[in-house]
Amino acid sequence: MEKKNIDWSNLGFGYVKTDYRFVSDFKDGKWDEGKLTEDDKVVINECAGVLQYAQTVFEGMKAYTTQDGRIVTFRPDLNASRMADSARRLEMPVFPEERFIDAVVQTVKANAAYVPPYGSGATLYIRPYMFGSNPVIGVKPADEYQFRVFTTPVGPYFKGGVKPLTIRVSDFDRAAPHGTGHIKAGLNYAMSLHAIVDAHNQGFDENMYLDAGTRTKVEETGGANFLFVTKDGKVVTPKSDSILPSITRRSLMYVAKEYLGLEAEEREVYFDEVKDFAECGLCGTAAVISPVGKIIDHGKEICFPSGMNTMGPVTQKLYDTLTGIQMGRLEAPEGWLKIIE
Repeated sequence: MEKKNIDWSNLGFGYVKTDYRFVSDFKDGKWDEGKLTEDDKVVINECAGVLQYAQTVFEGMKAYTTQDGRIVTFRPDLNASRMADSARRLEMPVFPEERFIDAVVQTVKANAAYVPPYGSGATLYIRPYMFGSNPVIGVKPADEYQFRVFTTPVGPYFKGGVKPLTIRVSDFDRAAPHGTGHIKAGLNYAMSLHAIVDAHNQGFDENMYLDAGTRTKVEETGGANFLFVTKDGKVVTPKSDSILPSITRRSLMYVAKEYLGLEAEEREVYFDEVKDFAECGLCGTAAVISPVGKIIDHGKEICFPSGMNTMGPVTQKLYDTLTGIQMGRLEAPEGWLKIIE
């Protein structure tokens, strides 16, 4: 298929309307068969559950053009499973996981002309989401829902090279113990907006959130999990019931052990030990890994030996290996790449 006439190298990380999106409605206790549509407008009642009580969940994933010209998505089964978990937590009907994957495939295939070519650094971002659509005035779950998938081409996250981030230890709490921090709900991201705007106003790139219960353990940022490397090369990521189970993080931990032969451990990480790590990164769909060069704890600096110029050596190997798998340069573990026929 001929690609759209887009300046792929100058795309940012923003919304570009593509030709088709998938829509399915839940009514009278069941999902309809769904369909692709060219209509990008969502029409709902002014009292819809999503508008009154933020009853919405979403996912973020990407489609890539591999080195041999195939279009693939990366581990969509895990996105489907995570969205099902998110829906259950907000008392929303689960969109069946196999249908989720099929809806993603249909939407990407219909917008294949927008999947950036291999080597451009750009990708097709995929946003499945679901929301309460019928009027709800009392505080209760909606009765009707809409599941949608749209796509938008996005540019390379690191334009002009990698620049390690400076982040601060936040005074705000991201999620409560036994709350909703472990699901991908819109309300969690709304909670983080003031904190990130405040961080940017103070000259920081991101926030480090500590656990709300004791404020002694590292959790995550507003939209990414932490990954640390010890001075002897062990990969460590925080474990907590109130952080989002990142698919990128889980993939990186597998890569560390199975591809690079490194020791990798998910455990509670106390803030007191952060100063002893050699490297730090933030991992997520958008950038895979964003290196962190410095953490500021109320005026006290923690500077990582990896520095403020490039990724640390272990972080770089992890990044290169996972992106190599995603782009087809390296053989993927079974089931990791879903080929769009």
